Amino acid sequence: MLLKLMSPTTLITENRQQLLATVDIQSKSLPQGTIMDGSNDATSKETTKRHNMIEKLIHTMEDLVADQLFQSAEHSLDGLSWTSLSLSSVKDQIVPFVSSIFLRRLLQPGIYQNATLRATVHDYNKLWSDSEFQSLTVDGLKKEIFSLIEGEVAVPMSIIYCWKKFCRQYFHYWCKNNALYGLLFDPSTGAIGLIRKNTISLFRCLEGIELLIYGSFDEFGDFANSGLNLPNDFLDREILFEVLRCISNIHQQLGKAGSAIFYESLVNAQLLSSEEVVPGFLKILETGYSSSAAKLHVSQFGADNAWKKELEDHRNQRKFSIDMLLSLHALLDKAASWDRVLNVIEHFLRFLILYKRSQSLDAEAVFNINSSALVLSTSQVARVMFESAFDILLLLGYLVNVRGQIHMMCNDISKIQLELIPMIQEILTEWVILHFLGTTPTESPPLEDFSTRLSSLHIDSSTIRRSWNEKLGTCDFTLACLLFLCSQNSPEDLVFFSSRSFPGPKEIISTVHNFSSWVIWGGNRPIELGMILLRHGQYEAVENLFGVIDAHSRKERTSESAQDSDGEWCKYLHLLGFCLLARAQCELHGVVKERKIREAVRCFFRASSGLGASQALQSLSFEGLPHLGYTSCGSEAEWKLRYYQWAMQIFEQYNLSEGACQFALSALEQVDEILGSKYNKCGGDLLNESATTVRGRLWANVFKFTLDLNHYYDAYCAIISNPDEDSKHICLRRFVIVLCERGAYETLCDGQLPFVGLTEKMEQELAWKAERSDVVAKPNPYKLLYAFEMHRHNWRRAASYMYRYSVRLRSEVAFKEHQHRSMALQERLNGLSAAINALNLVHPDYAWIDPQLDGYSCLDDVYPNKKARKVGEESSLSDSSVQSWRLQYCVDCEKLEQEYVQTSAEHSLSLANVKPIDKGNQANPSGLVDLLVQTNLYDMAFTVLLKFWKGSELKRELERVFVAIALKCCPNSGVSSMGTHGLLLTASEEESYINSAMETSPSVHQSKGNSQWETLEQYLGKYMKLHPRLPVTVAETLLHTDPQMELPLWLVLMFKGGRRATSWGMTGLEANPGSLFSLYVDYGRFTEATNLLLEYIESFSSLRPADIMNRKKMSAIWFPYTTIERLWCQLEETKSSGHMIDQCDQLKRILRGALHSHLKLVEVDSHDAVSSAA
Repeated sequence: MLLKLMSPTTLITENRQQLLATVDIQSKSLPQGTIMDGSNDATSKETTKRHNMIEKLIHTMEDLVADQLFQSAEHSLDGLSWTSLSLSSVKDQIVPFVSSIFLRRLLQPGIYQNATLRATVHDYNKLWSDSEFQSLTVDGLKKEIFSLIEGEVAVPMSIIYCWKKFCRQYFHYWCKNNALYGLLFDPSTGAIGLIRKNTISLFRCLEGIELLIYGSFDEFGDFANSGLNLPNDFLDREILFEVLRCISNIHQQLGKAGSAIFYESLVNAQLLSSEEVVPGFLKILETGYSSSAAKLHVSQFGADNAWKKELEDHRNQRKFSIDMLLSLHALLDKAASWDRVLNVIEHFLRFLILYKRSQSLDAEAVFNINSSALVLSTSQVARVMFESAFDILLLLGYLVNVRGQIHMMCNDISKIQLELIPMIQEILTEWVILHFLGTTPTESPPLEDFSTRLSSLHIDSSTIRRSWNEKLGTCDFTLACLLFLCSQNSPEDLVFFSSRSFPGPKEIISTVHNFSSWVIWGGNRPIELGMILLRHGQYEAVENLFGVIDAHSRKERTSESAQDSDGEWCKYLHLLGFCLLARAQCELHGVVKERKIREAVRCFFRASSGLGASQALQSLSFEGLPHLGYTSCGSEAEWKLRYYQWAMQIFEQYNLSEGACQFALSALEQVDEILGSKYNKCGGDLLNESATTVRGRLWANVFKFTLDLNHYYDAYCAIISNPDEDSKHICLRRFVIVLCERGAYETLCDGQLPFVGLTEKMEQELAWKAERSDVVAKPNPYKLLYAFEMHRHNWRRAASYMYRYSVRLRSEVAFKEHQHRSMALQERLNGLSAAINALNLVHPDYAWIDPQLDGYSCLDDVYPNKKARKVGEESSLSDSSVQSWRLQYCVDCEKLEQEYVQTSAEHSLSLANVKPIDKGNQANPSGLVDLLVQTNLYDMAFTVLLKFWKGSELKRELERVFVAIALKCCPNSGVSSMGTHGLLLTASEEESYINSAMETSPSVHQSKGNSQWETLEQYLGKYMKLHPRLPVTVAETLLHTDPQMELPLWLVLMFKGGRRATSWGMTGLEANPGSLFSLYVDYGRFTEATNLLLEYIESFSSLRPADIMNRKKMSAIWFPYTTIERLWCQLEETKSSGHMIDQCDQLKRILRGALHSHLKLVEVDSHDAVSSAA
């Protein structure tokens, strides 16, 4: 039967018994003697008496829950909000701080119930299925509840009222789910309790302090039974009662929130330090609340209501100050001196001290309902003790602050500050630990923990251990339950826990004393408690527990007691550091994680520097905490070296490189100290290794950690500091690989890293990385090598690596799909361009690259004595037809430029979805030009021509290109039309698509002509200067294709050399009127030939007088008489064949007349020339 306990409010009864706890009934079976109805044993007089007593306490449980959830008093939450606002550190953290207080109380055993919580969140439209709710751990419940509250928060200060609303709903459903059913009585043990709908409530005897506090000040019987002994019973008792009345006034002034805030600051110092709380409360008691609270009232209640409330608060503050002053003066009058008052307070404080009890613990613990009652009762007593000590602390602080008004002497103030307050702090620490352990639910072990996964297999574990292991992370299984199951009990306690009956009131409180003494004083506390909790993955609990202890230790006047020679303080810091480390790795993120890491590092360093650390820390080995794994050594430096290496490995194991790097550097310092020490007992042999090996390993670790943190400069410094050459080279290679993968180009190539003595090795590693990486990898190692060499003015090496990059791209991406091919060609262009630029910086006599060398080999720093000889290497017979045009030779700038142009052409074709025919891995230039012309990429085609051919070969290739362009203008290729420039042809649909694709390409410059005729005219006019015969080739191609085609006017004008015929006959360059006349005659264009001849004959005969003298000079004019004769003969032949008889006669008649006049004029000019010569 598994039951869950809940404590009620503490009330005095005539039998001095108290209702203890409420438990959820999981089974219908009850122990022997259970009474389900109050009338079942009505005949028994004793039972009737007990039953009458229980009827007076029916609402005790409701009062307890209301008090825990700040629902018992009308203005309880007002005190919380006022106090929170008055504390400076809470202003910025009020939402998480207030939520932590409410969540801690809401999830306490006895307060928390599954059904009640599900009913409450249902009102917030949050529905959980049974499986979802059962899968929620304590942390999951906190997050879910906090998200509901956070959604209701409009401004930070409204968090209090949102929690008030939530707790009011929760309290309503709790009362509904815990209706009273009847009385429970066990005559065998005297156990008394109440049976409710879902819970069972038991009674226990009151603790002595509870009898004193909750009893009436006028009932001396309570004082006598409380166990408090005073020197003068009557007078000291009166003084004590006056002190308690003053405490009551302070408690009433602060409200219920005071102890809750102080408790939260102790167990959760991350949000608010406990050192700020008490001064803040004392300031409130002296001056009232802060101005920020008044501003809040204006925003909440309006100006008028806020003003009224402020006046009321001032009246209450004045009334409290006056009442306290009168009470303190009355107390002084009654005691006659403050020394006696302080003595009474000291006796009262000793009454709160938890004394050690001697026990023989030899029996294993058993967890059942009785043990649950024990744990909950312990937390109840701890709460009362804690609140009592806290009230005394506030009173003493108030006395010190108003010492001048109450005539307190310096000796009294010294006693308070040096004796009483340290005693209170000790008491507070003990009871807050007990309460924290008794009310804090355990957390589920992190899934990343291998030991947890292994233990989840339940290998070699008992059924009992498996059952409570499964309860980790549930609200009803607190840290105290976990400690209880890991403890051993005395024979008396064993009877209590093994009983099949409910425990009696006296038995419960007796067992509470034993258990509290075991927690605080048993064994080596709190180290053993921390180890138990750490063993079960309770990292946050250990951090909070040790945080309470650390806060207490800082408040002590001296630290010798904490840092004693037996190393207890070192153990505590060591465990705390491991706890912080585990939390940072498993649970936390962001800024909080970084803070935990820094705190863990600080704890480990402090642990290694404590007295007796080397002997003390060797014993801290258990499941989940790695063993230090060393034997003691006489040298303190060697001990620290081993410890720092252990810490470094732990941080590395959790992937926390920042902390690991710090310990690696610290270990290096210890190595230097060991080697320089005169008392080095190990003779320089560290851990059975040489100093160089140890240093090399540590520097390699520093390199790894700094590289993981992206601290590249520090990582390189670790490399050059490494004395182990093998380790240094391994780190250097890793450095190059990682920086390449992360794209940190500038770090390698900007010159900030001083590669002194490592330049060649760095280059080799980069080349090694480049040759073994994918050629299309990003970032590309070849580009890194280029930047690396360019920054060091090694131009030839930079060009060599970029050329190697382009060669690999050409060979490895040749058969890629189209998209990848285009990208690869663009990369080749970039690589070749970079290589050309770099090589142009070298002296022309040495501006060459030897491709026979490995692309990643280091070239000589100095230039060679002579230029490398070109080597011709014939291809194999099987590939002679494919590679006959290629020669392998040393690459210079000219060769690079040719490759660049050829690659540009291939790239342009790839953008037009045209793939060149590969000859090896490189396209044939002639075939490449043909493809470019076919694709209308004329600019690129002519660029290739000009780069690859010179002289007569260039002229031949130009003629071939213009023949291809002219053929595109023929009617056979499309529909012709005549425009202003002559005959125009429209492109086919396929050609138009290619042209549009090329025009839209940003990397291809192409003509903007609207037709092939305009394209032909444009390029013919541009390149006719290189080869004047190009118009003849074009005209011959056109007429050969279609003899009846009318040549465009612009083409005819190119033959004529202008708009009109000249006076020097039909002579000129290769493309002259005579050439055009000959073409007309050859292709049967007799009419055009006759008209052309007549045009120039008439021009000859109609010269100006100024030109007649020039005409009469020797060889001044020329006409193609042979061609004219051939024209005459062809006219005769055509007439003889019976074709165009009339036209031929007419042409002959015109020719005869024109020639007769022309020859007669020539004869006259000849006689004049002879006469002038004579």
